[in-house]
Formats: sequence, structure tokens, C-alpha cells
Amino acid sequence: MRHVISALVINEPGVLANVAGMFAARGFNIDSLVVGRTENPELSRMTVVVDADDNTLEQVRKQLAKLVPVVKVRDFGGSAYIERDLALISVGVGPEKRGEVIEIVNLFRGKIVDVAKNSLIVELAGTEQKIEALIELLTPYGIKELARTGVIAMARGTQTARDESAAAEKPRQRKRSLGAASGAALPPS
Repeated sequence: MRHVISALVINEPGVLANVAGMFAARGFNIDSLVVGRTENPELSRMTVVVDADDNTLEQVRKQLAKLVPVVKVRDFGGSAYIERDLALISVGVGPEKRGEVIEIVNLFRGKIVDVAKNSLIVELAGTEQKIEALIELLTPYGIKELARTGVIAMARGTQTARDESAAAEKPRQRKRSLGAASGAALPPS
């Protein structure tokens, strides 16, 4: 079963390697992994998409939460959330077929972000399924190159703001308990 997991982590070197290593040690293939800063410069958000049964995933979630740089872990399964992926698709198409490709892209509410003599680059944001559907329709025209960001996700409604503000204090506490030299960079309590 597909699971989307979000982890708030302390924004420091090595965290990505620790988290990816934990998944690899348990034999999980990560379908998507995205890391980016949050509105709090002390924190980054990792969004991981994996295929696992519920029991196994619960164990992984608990192990992930035990890692020192991890502040909060959330499995979006069973909750209301928004997820998006972004793709840039270079299509090898000349002027004679360009109109057809543009029509298809417009149906998906995508954008043409670059046009060259024999190609164009399409930008599309949406669910994985939406992007896969567009890729399938553009394949006969000749996809020259494809780049995707991977899935990002966020809980719907006010629960997001409440969760984030509660988690904002944890990095300071964890850093102090570690006695890390980099703790000096954190703002005073």
C-alpha cells in the first residue's frame, strides 16, 4: 500500500543520509523523497513516499521518530491532505505537431515554459496520477527528457499551523540535550 510520510527534521548536515539509511536498512524502496526548508529556518520537511503494509510502516514510523534529528513524523494515510508533484517534460516536436501537444498540455492545465525549433518544455504540477497521464499522452510525440520533483504533502485545514507551531520548540530541546556545537546557531529560548 502507498504511504506518504512527512517528517519535520532539524535542518543540519547528515539528516537526509540518516533517514534514507533507516529506510534502506529495512529493505524499503523509496518511491519519492523530497526535502526542503520550512517557514522555520531551524526545520526542514522531508516527504517520503513508500509502498509498505500498514504494520511494517508503523514500525518504520516509530523508528524514524526515534532518530535524533527528527522532530515530528506523520503518515498522511487516513487524513485529509494535499499532495503535489512537479514535472518538466522536454518533448521533441516540430512546428507541424506542436499545436497538438499544446492542446494536450492545456487540457491538463500545464504550461509551455520553453519553445525551440524542434522541441518544447512542458511544466505540470499535480498529483502523481495526473503527471503520469500526461506523460502517457506525450510519449508518442517523443519525450526527450523528464525531471520530477517528487511528492510534497501538507495536511488540510488548521491542523497544519497548530502542528508546526508545537514542533517549533523541539529542535532547541533536542540540540541542547545533544550538546551539539552547532546549537549556538539556534536563537535563544
